[in-house]
Amino acid sequence: MAPATGLPATRFDAGFAAWTSLPGMFIDQAAKLGDKPLLRAKRQGSWERLSWREVRARVEAAALGLAALGVKRGDRVCLVAENRPEWLVADLAIMALGAITVPAYTTIGTPDYAHVLRDSGAVLVIVSGPALGRKVFAAAHEVPTCRTLVSIGASNLPSDTKLAVLDWDGMLAGRGALPGAEGDGATLLPPPPDIRGTIADLALDDPACIIYTSGTGGAPKGVVLSHRAVLANCRGAVDVISEIGIGDELFLSCLPLSHAYEHSCGQFFPLTIGAEIAYVEGIDKIGANLQEVKPSIVMVVPRLCEVVQQRMLREVERQPALNQKMFRLALELGRERYKRGGRLPLHKVPLDRLMTRLVREKVQAKLGGRIKGLISGGAALNPEVGIFFAALGFPLLQGYGQTEAAPLISVNRFSNPRHETVGPPVRGCEVRVAPDGELLVRGPNVMLGYWNDPASTERALHDGWLHTGDVGHVDEGGRIVITDRKKDLLVTSGGDNVSPARVEGHLTLEPEIAQAVVCGDRKPYVTAILVPDAEIAREWAQRRGKPETLAELVKDPDFRRLVSDAVDRANRGLSGVERIRKFTLVADPFSMDNGLMTPTLKIKRTLVQGAYREQVEALYE
Repeated sequence: MAPATGLPATRFDAGFAAWTSLPGMFIDQAAKLGDKPLLRAKRQGSWERLSWREVRARVEAAALGLAALGVKRGDRVCLVAENRPEWLVADLAIMALGAITVPAYTTIGTPDYAHVLRDSGAVLVIVSGPALGRKVFAAAHEVPTCRTLVSIGASNLPSDTKLAVLDWDGMLAGRGALPGAEGDGATLLPPPPDIRGTIADLALDDPACIIYTSGTGGAPKGVVLSHRAVLANCRGAVDVISEIGIGDELFLSCLPLSHAYEHSCGQFFPLTIGAEIAYVEGIDKIGANLQEVKPSIVMVVPRLCEVVQQRMLREVERQPALNQKMFRLALELGRERYKRGGRLPLHKVPLDRLMTRLVREKVQAKLGGRIKGLISGGAALNPEVGIFFAALGFPLLQGYGQTEAAPLISVNRFSNPRHETVGPPVRGCEVRVAPDGELLVRGPNVMLGYWNDPASTERALHDGWLHTGDVGHVDEGGRIVITDRKKDLLVTSGGDNVSPARVEGHLTLEPEIAQAVVCGDRKPYVTAILVPDAEIAREWAQRRGKPETLAELVKDPDFRRLVSDAVDRANRGLSGVERIRKFTLVADPFSMDNGLMTPTLKIKRTLVQGAYREQVEALYE
């Protein structure tokens, strides 16, 4: 499929045509927007704002501080921090010197940090807080190239001859010491005479960042993305949001900035359209923060949408019968409107408007009341979840991408969303389907290659086409439909192809099932590893006077029948070869803490299957 043509012009086109780097874009925007608010973060119980002018001053100070510590063009600087203003400041300051940002997740361990630092050859690492600082400090000590650690906030980490530890605020104020210098406040290297001149020398095809794939298996590889690739993603996103009008938007940043999706679409895209960014306090505070800051656009992952959906449904179950009836009616009308392409029969329109006032507006108020766009990425969104949110008046769009494409490849459109697809390709991005069904992608958003891994680069890129490893097709409307990961497709011993993602999606729509991993490759039938929903399990046990822990309940025959009924309901929507014949119940949820989920909440299917190999094998005896 050729890239989209004939797209309408926008007021942002001149900027994109002129920008040759990400920090150049930021400096240009800051000059225009001055005292307009840019960043918002909660400090000591209250939201504090920084203007474009203030952030620009901090970026330039940080760039001078990093230059004074010896960071130069082409160097790699690792960044390990939760979402916060300093993340954006550090990112832009690194790039402003022609250096390359290397983000790392806050949830990985010391060996993983050592891998990222060693593989990238990072010369300096910026880290926030004492807990992260201790892990990264230990990793940096194993990597000869890493000479300096800059701590955002208190660290209580000692400097030594191998690794200098500096304070972020001190670096911004010019009080840093060179690595290896003795005593505090040693003389700094002369700063570059003109940071903006350094930015002007950057080119679109210069490397901007190396993002290590979180991976659902195997060692992470560093994906090298250029300034051009990230800006191309932002330009594609403009077309999508322009359909609902771009005004004074406020983004809530809640996904990890170390992931390409939030990095490009949750940080740099807002900068290109002059929006404000508010940083969530933590994953457990998203609900409260939504009501406090009232964002208009939020980047989300499917798991977050599923959790919100289940919480909504449970809250409705506790409401009076009339409220439950109105909620169901609002859903029914919304679903019908979606299936009819956005229109209802005229005689149903007044009732639908009434349900908007009585139900939808109240539900929307719980998420701040101003959301005009929820954009889901990072994993496959179950179509029924997308339709659920659409029926309640939330415009939830599913996008598709890969880190290797910076990451945006396609996204649904507000004007005609089709939740069973991931939408048409974004501007400039070409997609074609290989004979074996694999999706191939070409465009300005595609990576420069894998860092220090020419063999993997050669396997992934052929004649400019990125081999995505995803299987799918393009429908008659030009929208991409993803079947599964090429390597994840199961082939039963009978030769039938089964998409685990599709089956797992049906299973987790059932309220009794929180998580599912499907098994059955080279086996006679399909089975599943299931994690029950803890809240439903607890309520079920309370009503029957049974032990409330999942560890006890997964062994209870009556509780197993409850889950079995849920599996039977899910099976009704599946073909014969897809249906779950047997399952095993496990008590421990798959999580980042036990290494069975990625930071974007994707289940590491291969590791889960390995962890429960004995239970799965027993299902085939």
